[in-house]
Amino acid sequence: METDYFLAGICVVLLCLRGFASPGVCPDRCDCQQPQRLTCANRGLRFVPPQSGDREEVLVLSLGGNFIGNISAVDLGSFTGLVRLDLQFNQIQSIHPRAFEKLYHLEELYLGHNHLSEIHTGTLQPLKKLTVLYGNNNDIIEITPGLFDTLDRLVKLRLDGNKIQSLQDSLFKDLDNLRYLHLESNQLQHIHRNAFSKLANLRFLNLSRNKLPALRGAPTFAHLTALTTLLLSENEIQHVGNKVFHNLKKLSTLSLCNNRIAHLHRGTLLGLSSLKEFLIDGNELEDIPAGLLDPLELVEHLDFSRNRISRVDSLAFIHLKHLRVLKLRNNVLTSLPGDIFNLNNFLRDLDLHGNNWSCDCRLEKLKRWMSATHSQGKLFDVFVRCHHPATLRGTPLDHVNSSQLQTVGNWSHLCGSHSEHERNQGAKMKGDVWQEKSGRDDPKQQKRDKTRQGKEEAGIQGDQGGTEVPLLVHSFKKDSHRSKSPTDVFRKSAKVGGKLSRTKLEKHKTTPSHDGTQESASTTLIPPIEMFDLLRMDHQGAPSIITDPCAFNRHFITNVSVDQVTSTTVTVYWATPGLSPILDEVHYRIMFDRFGKSDRFPRYVYSPGSSRSVTLRELRPDVTYMVCVEGVVSGSVCQVAPRDHCSGLVTLSEDSVSTANLQLVTVLTLAGNAVLLLILGLVWLGRSLKKRLQRRKSAVHVRHMYSTRRPFRANVANTASTDFTSYHSSRPARLVPPELGDLIEFPCDRVHDTGSSRREIDLPRFSD
Repeated sequence: METDYFLAGICVVLLCLRGFASPGVCPDRCDCQQPQRLTCANRGLRFVPPQSGDREEVLVLSLGGNFIGNISAVDLGSFTGLVRLDLQFNQIQSIHPRAFEKLYHLEELYLGHNHLSEIHTGTLQPLKKLTVLYGNNNDIIEITPGLFDTLDRLVKLRLDGNKIQSLQDSLFKDLDNLRYLHLESNQLQHIHRNAFSKLANLRFLNLSRNKLPALRGAPTFAHLTALTTLLLSENEIQHVGNKVFHNLKKLSTLSLCNNRIAHLHRGTLLGLSSLKEFLIDGNELEDIPAGLLDPLELVEHLDFSRNRISRVDSLAFIHLKHLRVLKLRNNVLTSLPGDIFNLNNFLRDLDLHGNNWSCDCRLEKLKRWMSATHSQGKLFDVFVRCHHPATLRGTPLDHVNSSQLQTVGNWSHLCGSHSEHERNQGAKMKGDVWQEKSGRDDPKQQKRDKTRQGKEEAGIQGDQGGTEVPLLVHSFKKDSHRSKSPTDVFRKSAKVGGKLSRTKLEKHKTTPSHDGTQESASTTLIPPIEMFDLLRMDHQGAPSIITDPCAFNRHFITNVSVDQVTSTTVTVYWATPGLSPILDEVHYRIMFDRFGKSDRFPRYVYSPGSSRSVTLRELRPDVTYMVCVEGVVSGSVCQVAPRDHCSGLVTLSEDSVSTANLQLVTVLTLAGNAVLLLILGLVWLGRSLKKRLQRRKSAVHVRHMYSTRRPFRANVANTASTDFTSYHSSRPARLVPPELGDLIEFPCDRVHDTGSSRREIDLPRFSD
């Protein structure tokens, strides 16, 4: 034992001496706690730490976040075993051409966020094992030809955030294994047709936020046959030539958003047979012609938002069988062909908000399609609000009756041949133009217009005049799940200093209906659609204003529950206590997602403001879902997830009976068991009573056998006479009646009397 303790002490001393013998292994202000890693990041260093011993064992050197200005030829000479070198977020202005001369094993080099304006040719030549190179966010103006020679193992290259103006011929010729190339946020104006000629394995190319004026030649991307993502957003592209993307057979994402594209030729998208996401929002497109999108056979996501689109051909989406998301938000559309989406069976998200919709007979088929899709529980988002005529402005198309979709004037032929009219008509028909033309052509119509105009003026004029505010009137039945459309739209004026001073909320009225129930009607004065405010009554009875959908969720939505769960469907219920009469700008969005799954797939169902339940369809069996309900106020939703109004559910399996109510089955089973137990108990009780009665009838009580107060039974008499023959024979027969002769009486005083004299007198002695 003493020897072991002695050896342990020697080891400890040797370790201490080793630490004191090499005090320079870990540089000052650096961290060497982790083996094979030297961390000197964010230490205020202005130079690379000086050499102190052999550093071949160091694999990772971190010098980021310091104030290093230059990298000399000898600063990194001793780190011959480095695999990763981090020099980001310094002030490096120059790197000596021989700075990386001995870093033969280096695989990752990070030079981003410095002040490099040039990297000399040959500087990276010794790094033959390099796979990751970051040169982003520097001041590089031009990429020196031959800079990436010998880097045939490079996989990811970042040059974004520089000042590169052009890409020369065969600039990346030796990068055969390059997968990711970032060139965004530069000043690129010209790309040589052979700049990407050797990048046959490139998967990702980002050219966003540059100054590219056009995409004219097909050879520019002709050699990128393995490319899956191409980002060209936020450039200055005005023209895209035919067959520019013809050879990109594997491309799945193409972004051309925020450019100046006014027209796309029918051959522009040829070759993109694998494209799934096409983003061209924020441009100047005026129409979507037939055949333009036909090559996109597998596309799922289309975004045409923020353009100038006024016409969409009825055959524009006919070949897009897999289309799921279509965004036409913030364009100048006035109508859409009614059968335009009939073949897009997988369409789930349709955004039509922010257009100048004319609610006439041309939208009747679209309204019918929307209603049918809503009834099927399809998951899609449709906000179509009337812009013309003025009497329906701001009203959702869902709430407009078919009788209100009337064509003004002599334009009824548009409803019968809408598709042909859309192909030939270039100008947009405004509601005012229709009214003016109808007034000129039809004297009767002109007279009706004057009469209606007089009535409107009489309704508009108030006591003082001023700002016009539309007054929406809603009528809906009690306990109804569907609210009727607005029956009328009035205008009143209220002017206080030229601005809207207050918002009136008229008293809620209740009137009896024809069927005996009560109909409630309320008249709410609200600002125009641009200044929409949701009114509600606070606890003091004064109207307060809610425009924030988050506040709406917090104050109104309660009691979220689920019912009627099957393997593929479920019905979601919620309540809105204290909500004032339903306004057109209120909708509900029901989100449901697979709970506890790594592959999250949140989906949405939109319901009108009058609904308090919705049926979700196309669920998966035996899957746990989280269902949440939130409000949509004036087309806006709360950015915070509505986790306070959620409910969970588990769908049934496919082999189970979907229509069976498990609770009812359980109750019936328990009731049947209780009845069975009751019957068994009654049977047992009856048998017990029967046995007891039988025993009582067959039993002979002693009092019956020996009592002198009851007549003697024959069978008992025979037995008694037989047993007591000797006694009866000694008594005189004449003194005892025959029927009472066999009765025996045992007086207590005689039985217990042991006196021999009395026994001899009254009873004869007989032997055993």
